[in-house]
Amino acid sequence: MYAVVLRHCFAGVFSFLLGLYLVPIIIKAALKIGFMDAPDGRLKMQKAPVAYLGGVAIFIPFIATLGLCFPFDNYVLWFLLGATLLLFVGLIDDLKVLKPSQKFFGQLFATLCFLKGGFSLKTPLLMSAFNISVSMFWLLTIINAFNLVDVMDGLCGTLAVCSAAVFLLFALMQKAYTVSLLLTAFIGSVAAFLIYNKPSARIYLGDAGSMFIGGFLAAVPLLLSWNPAVFATSWECVWYDICIRPLCEVFFVPAIVLGIPLFEVIGLFIIRTRLGIPFYNGSPHHFSIYLQKNGWTKWGVLFFSVIFSIALALIAFMLAMRIVSFYVLLVSFVTVVMIWIQAVFLRKNSPGN
Repeated sequence: MYAVVLRHCFAGVFSFLLGLYLVPIIIKAALKIGFMDAPDGRLKMQKAPVAYLGGVAIFIPFIATLGLCFPFDNYVLWFLLGATLLLFVGLIDDLKVLKPSQKFFGQLFATLCFLKGGFSLKTPLLMSAFNISVSMFWLLTIINAFNLVDVMDGLCGTLAVCSAAVFLLFALMQKAYTVSLLLTAFIGSVAAFLIYNKPSARIYLGDAGSMFIGGFLAAVPLLLSWNPAVFATSWECVWYDICIRPLCEVFFVPAIVLGIPLFEVIGLFIIRTRLGIPFYNGSPHHFSIYLQKNGWTKWGVLFFSVIFSIALALIAFMLAMRIVSFYVLLVSFVTVVMIWIQAVFLRKNSPGN
């Protein structure tokens, strides 16, 4: 046990310190080659151009840490291959904006790597084609959720650290130490990046960073076990047991943990559909922009996001640990969602008004 603790401490500290050392160097490199994100007065509201390459600033400390202290296996190699593909697709998009179809095609290849490594729903009650389809939908949704939420200094990274910390606790509780080691290295590298990405940011994640983060946090829950007894019912229903319960057992708790990025996806889909805007087209209807339009500071938005992340994490833990009934948790979750809607959407001022 002592060796496990020592390895985790080393992974977290090393990735954090290496990130602190590398991020300023990467910022200078981005400035030198002109790899900058210029303001456009619409979504990019910063006062001056800001360095990109944040994804590289996270990836290098993370991969270097794994190389030093992680026991590599076949599934890990597929995991790293998928995450690396997402990083490079994002870098290409940051350098030269890809069409939505081209970007989706790259994401699809990365998800195939995850699926090849066994990151998928596994139940003998369902056809393998259905398992793969649902798993692919989950992976693509979370990847794009973090890509969409990355429109404000520090927001994507903060949500990533909060979510990864919750998954880390679950992994430690299950004694899944290889998974917890992955998460520890990830948290260290993202935390170091956040020091330079906090308001006012000196470096941005770009699509490379946000998609790498999304891919990582989409795949990691598929390495953990989620308590099936939570979803037992007192009534018999073959359709429920075959079709719904297996999905809940794998995705329901992680979906709660990743609730804020998923709220962002759902909110943008509803708003853009109502306004006749294609979902894949950019628009200023992100929750963080809504709040800033209503007088919130960036730090206020970050604090709001952390508090909601903690609330969702508590709901997820109570559900997984069966501390209270599923119906009490459902009411709690609906209450949190209503507070979110009230805080974010039911405002007089909104983008475009």
